[in-house]
Amino acid sequence: MAGISATVAHVERIFALVLGIVVFFVAAIALKNDWNSKGLENHVFKLMLALLALGAFLAILASMNVLAGKGVEI
Repeated sequence: MAGISATVAHVERIFALVLGIVVFFVAAIALKNDWNSKGLENHVFKLMLALLALGAFLAILASMNVLAGKGVEI
């Protein structure tokens, strides 16, 4: 069973890498387009987009096994 779970973990890492890149670029582009907006709601929206981009970047790092922790060896 170790081979099957390792294969599933590798597929999960590939999905995390690809979707993390997509989410990061979408959040970064949306943040760039909304950068000059004024108002409290827009500032909260910009903060949420920045946190989304940060989370996607951390998912990319985790999928490439850069962050410390236990996981499947690539």
